[in-house]
Amino acid sequence: MLRRVLLFICFFFFQNIVFCQKGAPQDSIFLMNGHVVVRKVIDTTFSTITILNPKKPTKRIHYESDQLYMVKFANGYKRYYYVQDPTIYNEFTRDEMWLFMKGEQDARKGFKARGAMVTAGIIGLGAGMTGSFFAPVLPYGFMAMSGLTKIRIRHNTISNMKYVESDAYILGYERVARQKRKTKSLIGGTIGLALGYSVYALFHSSYPEDLNFGWK
Repeated sequence: MLRRVLLFICFFFFQNIVFCQKGAPQDSIFLMNGHVVVRKVIDTTFSTITILNPKKPTKRIHYESDQLYMVKFANGYKRYYYVQDPTIYNEFTRDEMWLFMKGEQDARKGFKARGAMVTAGIIGLGAGMTGSFFAPVLPYGFMAMSGLTKIRIRHNTISNMKYVESDAYILGYERVARQKRKTKSLIGGTIGLALGYSVYALFHSSYPEDLNFGWK
């Protein structure tokens, strides 16, 4: 009986600790890569922000000043770390950098790059079906070129229509969108190439004898 009572008391205190941690006010850490981390800041020594690792509570995560744009504390106070300084390639003003980061966030959430993935997959499939050693040139060449074409910003991916009036926002959006295009092109091209080589391995003996892809 005493053992059950002790277990109940331990469980009660553990639940209270967890509840207090979850209910504790959280701070918002705005990183220069556009991500926002919502966690309790436990240390701000030497221009470094420290939080507990959400996956490993016994470990800590440190963010250096060059990784930080701003920290908004739970009490509403904002501390800015970003400063405009061309000597360290911080060309934007503070407001422009904020819009640049908003562009990155919107592109990260809304830009899908499905067209690039499908196109690269089709190119990879066709190239792989030739069985040529040089087949990867086409899908991976497309991947390299996919980041050069114009980015179309769809209205339904924009969190605030006023943002598109800013060149900084557009640049931030395009930066992430081009990265996603290349990544999706790489994935699509690799899958298509693998399928194409598989088709060649299984069915190349059935190809017409006079079929010439111009690769050999």
